[in-house]
Parts: sequence; structure tokens; C-alpha cells
Amino acid sequence: MSRTAVADAPVDRAAPPVSTLRQPRLPRWAPLGLAAVAAVLGIGIGLVGGLDSRLQWGLIAAVLYLGLTAVLASTVEGTRQAKDRLATSVIWVCFLLAVVPLASLLWETLVRGAKVLDGYFLTHSMSGVITLEPGGGIYHALIGTLEQVGLATLIAAPLGLLTAVYLVEYGTGRLAKAITFFVDVMTGIPSIVAGLFILSFWIIILDFGYSGFAGAMALAILMMPIVVRSTEEMLKLVPNELREASLALGVPKWKTIIKVVLPTAVGGITTGIMLAVARIAGESAPILLLVFGSAEINNNPFDGAQSSLPYFIYEQWALGNEASYDRAWAAALVLIAFVMILNLVARGIARWKAPKH
Repeated sequence: MSRTAVADAPVDRAAPPVSTLRQPRLPRWAPLGLAAVAAVLGIGIGLVGGLDSRLQWGLIAAVLYLGLTAVLASTVEGTRQAKDRLATSVIWVCFLLAVVPLASLLWETLVRGAKVLDGYFLTHSMSGVITLEPGGGIYHALIGTLEQVGLATLIAAPLGLLTAVYLVEYGTGRLAKAITFFVDVMTGIPSIVAGLFILSFWIIILDFGYSGFAGAMALAILMMPIVVRSTEEMLKLVPNELREASLALGVPKWKTIIKVVLPTAVGGITTGIMLAVARIAGESAPILLLVFGSAEINNNPFDGAQSSLPYFIYEQWALGNEASYDRAWAAALVLIAFVMILNLVARGIARWKAPKH
């Protein structure tokens, strides 16, 4: 057959196949509209079914939202887009299920704690205050928390830093493996176990009394593995080229660590320490065992019983009257604010020390 005949042959110009990627799409407001419909239906079903809990209403609304999204998306957009939209909806529902309890807790603490939180509450102790009546403050507990957390940081931060430096820069033998194993074990240790260890060793065996320092040692045990792990990861991020360049200039390894490695990772190390401090600030189990509690102001953490914010909250809530409940909520608000400030400072340091591109 000649080329002319091939060129003149009729060509089948049938319509191209419809692309499955070009299907009708739901409008942008559809997720919000479906959420509103699901919320109304969830509340209605909850009321008709005699369910009094808003949490139950929310769970019903979440299930209805996912069902409505799947049906409507598969009808309008097709199976492919429906799967994608359903997966996105599941992620958003899980996110809200995680955030709503936290937001509810923060709001409840803020509303109830703000009733008695003022300058007087922050600058006075419970000395001479009748527990059934309003009054008193958390100054003694605030001093105790700051001193105990500060002492724990002074103990755990240097030890954790030196341990991490050894593991990253020198640890290649059995000792390094043993240290890594014990750090992993300490990471998952319950706080009550750390408190019992200090109680048996420091107070029962060595016959020292209850004190803020005893609580600080238990907090240091909980803080140390966090510092070791965070510092270890930050040191691993330091480029080996910096170490090699320093060693090539004849600088000893110990000086390379001090002058090159640690300054490069100081932002991440500081952030890890701050997060570890925030982690132990709200620990209550070892504090209940070791500081014994006191309504008086005790500025000496090495002598005599002390209080702390977690202990104060537990103590006031256990009293079981309206005035003590208000004091407990206010102390909880102060503790949450303290932890949030530490987290914000840690994030600020991390951003400040981040590499500039």
C-alpha cells in the first residue's frame, strides 16, 4: 500500500475517553455545611435518645459527618475523590477529638481559676487561714516549685549534657551500650517509682528528713533521660565536617567539643532542657511522698517540709469545700501558665538559634 493511500485512509475521530480526574467537585463551603448539618442532627438524636452528655452528641455528629461526606462525595465527585475527601475528613475529626478536650480543660481552668487569682493570692501563703473560708494564697507553694524545679535542673542538666557528649563523641564500647540501655529504662520509669527510690534511700536509709531537696532529686531522675536524649539528638545533627575541620587544624578533641560542637547545638540543647523542665514542673507523685507539705513559707529547700503547686492542688482538692476548690483551680491555672511559658520560651530559643538561610 502506498503512502498516499495510508494518508487518505479515513481516521476514526471518536470522542476521547472521559478522564476520571475531571469530575464535578463539591463547593468549598460543603465541608462546613455538612459539619453544621451533622451537628444539628447529632444534637437532635442526642436529645431524642435521652443523652445528656455533650461528648456523646459530638461523637454522634462526628460519625454522621463522616457518613454524609462519604455519600455526598461519592455521588458527586466519584469514588477516587470520595476516598480522598473521606480520608481528609477523618484526619480533621481526629484532630478535633484531640483538641476539644484540651481546649475544654483550659477554658474550665481559666474560668474557675480566675475567680480568686489576683495579686493577694500570689503573694500570700496559707499560714493562719481557715481552710473552710476564702482567703490565703500560693506564695509558699510557688516558692517550693521554683526551688525544687531549679535544683532538679542544676542536677540533671549537667549530668545529662555530659552523658550525651560521651555517648555521641566517645561512646563505642560496652559502657556506652550499658548507659544507653539504662537511659532507655529511665525514660519510661513511672514518677512514683522515682519518688519511692528517694524515699527509701534518702529518708529511710540515710535518715534525712522530708525536704524540697528530696523532691528535687526525684524530679532530677525523671528529667535526666529527657535531657540526655534531646541533647544526644542535637549533637548528632552537628555536621561532621565541622569536627574534621577543627581536628585538621590541630585542635584537641575536647576543645573541639567545647568550642565547635556545643556552640553549634546550643539552641537545641537549651530547648530540650526547657521542655524537660516543663515536663517535671507538674509532677505530683514524688512530691507527695517527699516534700511532706507545709502551709508556712519555707525558703530553705534543704531543711524542713515544703509545699509545691502540685501538692497544693492535691491538698486543697482533698479538703472538699467550695473555698478550697477555688484555690485549687487558681493554683492549677498558675501551673498551666508556668508550663506554657516554658514551652514558649523553648520554642523562641529554638527559632532564635535556628540556622539562617
